[in-house]
Amino acid sequence: MKRLISIGEALIDFVPHQIGCELKEVKDFKGVVGGAPANVGGAYIKLGGPAAMITQLGQDAFGDRIVDEFVGHGIDVSHVLRTDEANTCLAFVSLKEDGNRDFSFYRKPSADMLMSADVVEKSWFEDAYALHFCSLCLGDFPMKEAHRKAITYALECGDMISFDPNIRLPLWKDYDELRRAILEFIPYAHVLKISDEELEFITGKTKVEDAKDVLFQGNVQLVIYTKGSDGAEAYTRTACAEAPSRKVKAIDTTGAGDAFCGSFLYQLSRDGVTVDTLKDLTSEKLAEYLLFSNRYCEYSVQGNGAIASYATAEQFEEYLRK
Repeated sequence: MKRLISIGEALIDFVPHQIGCELKEVKDFKGVVGGAPANVGGAYIKLGGPAAMITQLGQDAFGDRIVDEFVGHGIDVSHVLRTDEANTCLAFVSLKEDGNRDFSFYRKPSADMLMSADVVEKSWFEDAYALHFCSLCLGDFPMKEAHRKAITYALECGDMISFDPNIRLPLWKDYDELRRAILEFIPYAHVLKISDEELEFITGKTKVEDAKDVLFQGNVQLVIYTKGSDGAEAYTRTACAEAPSRKVKAIDTTGAGDAFCGSFLYQLSRDGVTVDTLKDLTSEKLAEYLLFSNRYCEYSVQGNGAIASYATAEQFEEYLRK
């Protein structure tokens, strides 16, 4: 299998030991490595595909921990840069009774935001399968242009482009700026994943069927629409499918959408789906992929943290047999 390359933030999520209270009431936390693009690569690699991360970390202990954990998982860190101009990003999380979260980010600025376009090299994208990114690093700072350059090089190399906006409103003073950035980058993507919580914000529509003219822009050939415990849907320009989710007791939903996205990209890569053949996916195949990723996501929410909660291929096969 070819490798998945993710670009964007890598951080430490400080998750609480207690559930059902506000962030200000949390008494103690456990630090776990996260960041949405990194999590997607973590799911991809745990299932058996090679993955690499493009980011910038601070010259601090948190950056050291992230690198060590990436290496431990087998994630290629040769494109992980370090700087002493800012610290590694931190996120403090509180968990509600249903496993959903509130965040407080320490990122004013963080090291990832300062990564510049001139350090990105085309050779990084040769013989890769896909480049995945999110919206957290698309603000008005250098990392946005690093994304643009990475996407340009990946497209020149024939790689698939995957975009999950993964909206974090507390990090944006101007919501219109966030919406404009997402709409600006959607046309670069071949695969676009959005959640039911993000659809109206991005498109102004409450139903995905009514939003297709906004979502199917530019390169977009596949739209994945996730609905949490209500399952997921997938659309090409000619086919569609849906798959249910099973109800489970969610302990921590951190990284759940990333588990879905990484496992979906893994399936596409495993089956040799290319940029040119995405449009030919049948409803039956889409339903198969959705069901697999729903179950993988289901596994992840029953554990704490993000990458640490993801199943290896062997663990997942055993889980499916239960």
